Amino acid sequence: MSVVRIVNELPQAAPQSPWLDTILKGDCVAALERLPDHSVDVIFADPPYNLQLDGDLHRPDQSKVDAVDDHWDQFDSFQTYDAFTRAWLLACRRVLKPNGTIWVIGSYHNIFRVGTSLQDLGFWVLNDVIWRKTNPMPNFRGRRFQNAHETMIWASRDQKGKGYTFNYEAMKAANDDIQMRSDWLFPICTGGERLKDENGDKVHPTQKPEALLARVLMASTKPGDVVLDPFFGSGTTGAVAKRLGRHFVGIEREQAYIDAATARIAAVEPLGKAELTVMTGKRAEPRVAFVSVVESGLLRPGTVLSDARRRHAAIVRADGTLAANGDAGSIHRMGAKVQGLDACNGWTFWHYEEEGGLKPIDDLRSKIRLQMLPVGA
Repeated sequence: MSVVRIVNELPQAAPQSPWLDTILKGDCVAALERLPDHSVDVIFADPPYNLQLDGDLHRPDQSKVDAVDDHWDQFDSFQTYDAFTRAWLLACRRVLKPNGTIWVIGSYHNIFRVGTSLQDLGFWVLNDVIWRKTNPMPNFRGRRFQNAHETMIWASRDQKGKGYTFNYEAMKAANDDIQMRSDWLFPICTGGERLKDENGDKVHPTQKPEALLARVLMASTKPGDVVLDPFFGSGTTGAVAKRLGRHFVGIEREQAYIDAATARIAAVEPLGKAELTVMTGKRAEPRVAFVSVVESGLLRPGTVLSDARRRHAAIVRADGTLAANGDAGSIHRMGAKVQGLDACNGWTFWHYEEEGGLKPIDDLRSKIRLQMLPVGA
């Protein structure tokens, strides 16, 4: 088994993992044995579809369709394909972090069988995402509906994997401030993006569009995350990962695909830090307890807090509670109590005095969060 390394100008953890930003040559199950347990953040898998093509496919003018008839897409039976699927999914599950996720793309030929194996092995399905193609291939025989979509299954490692990455706010903002739906419209890979060999033929028959992979990675990864593609093919995952500031590791057994992917990824220029900053909402920010504000010295015990209109007042206590009108409790409970309400956001209700004016204690929480950021962030 050989390794092809591609220089990826990204911030590196020390020491550098020798398999990071590489293409491992070989069978995916065997190659995955070289990766440590729980070492990748996200997996994008584009396995063989097992199309079960029987003979050549021709257009109405009798010209031959350049269909997927490669040996790697051929299996003796559904049982053989199922065994193959379980083997590579098990190998992937071992290297996936507990809070990691996996994407698997397929067509009606295989995606339902893959979905069954995913659930049988303990993965927890989060979404099925439909890639609707703007320019699908026609059904030349006219005996079925035109196959105009493929399905992606997005799953966490197990039902308890609650800490997975989903950049909800960024996806919503990118979709004109409307919640991103699970049906995505993209063209198939054509034109200058389609890799061709010296004869003008497709390098890979099922090359995926970079736009599709970009949305997958922007939705479910952060800059610096490690993305695994166990069926690397022409290297779309690696090219997009490098451009978006993510690390990758690819597995591929066909040397022609490795050569094409290596040249393709080497030509990619990564985006800068400003372009790669991911938009997040309040839910993604680290939790800060009010007592942390007191312990840090930003508010001293005995400080008097009030609402914005100075109608209510409370005293800060050393244990991070507030006291008012003979009662004590959390900033939220006491905010609700003095107003006669059932609930209150104490961070925005209570204010402290600074330079002759009032400022919400939420400003102090923001200062604590800045201190929690890693060095260089």
